Amino acid sequence: MIEAIKIIILGIIEGITEWLPISSTGHLILVEEFVKLELSEAFVEMFNVVIQLGAILAVVVIYFHKLNPFSSQKTEKQKLMTIQLWVKVIVAAVPAAVIGLLFDDFIEERFMNAYVVAGTLIFYGILFIVIENWHKNTQPKVTRLSKLTIPMVLTIGVFQVLALIPGTSRSGATIIGALLIGTARSVAAEFTFFLGIPVMFGASFLKIVKFFLEGGGITLSEFFFLMLGCGVSFGVSIFAIKFLMQYIKNHDFKVFGYYRIVLGVIVFAYFGISAMLA
Repeated sequence: MIEAIKIIILGIIEGITEWLPISSTGHLILVEEFVKLELSEAFVEMFNVVIQLGAILAVVVIYFHKLNPFSSQKTEKQKLMTIQLWVKVIVAAVPAAVIGLLFDDFIEERFMNAYVVAGTLIFYGILFIVIENWHKNTQPKVTRLSKLTIPMVLTIGVFQVLALIPGTSRSGATIIGALLIGTARSVAAEFTFFLGIPVMFGASFLKIVKFFLEGGGITLSEFFFLMLGCGVSFGVSIFAIKFLMQYIKNHDFKVFGYYRIVLGVIVFAYFGISAMLA
């Protein structure tokens, strides 16, 4: 029962932080200092990635009609535009997929620590504030997803590569990239949601394959915990996505920048003090 409560807490955190540009990894690293799962290290490592499946399924459910090129409710032109959207999503996913496959182990070994997470939280928090101050005086060039060009989505995809460094936030990096090339906030957020589908499904699949290839096994209780975490992150993600889309109708992303800076300072302070006392 205690482990199930911990899983629920982690699922809630994943569901909120995966879509708000505040870094799910940063939050999980900090929370895991206080909510430690009494499960195998290999399973916990796999769980922290696969729990994202619940979050991404929320995007599929919310935007199913918009993402479905076979809907009988769409005209032929709308179906074609949906296919074009998927092409853009796949193209944008390529840079992170290639770099991630090549450097996944290196990044995990060298950068998966609290100090890197704290640094990236603060850096991108400042960047959000700077970009929003610049963005408020400009008129967005791209106000619809259909106006995104291949060079534009490739640029967003390159920014997504930055999110391979823990603490950056995948949604944060892609939203920053989209704002810099002149998209409206709603377009930046929606394309970020869609871009997460192939990226997070791919990352989860690879993590599961790696887990079993390295001799990992899963018990019935661990399978239950995995499904529970995914289920909670799915439910919370529904609310988080709807909240973000409603929020940015009348607000900018600066509040998330300030939040990231504060969280980064807390992470630095906590782990710095812990290291001195050790």
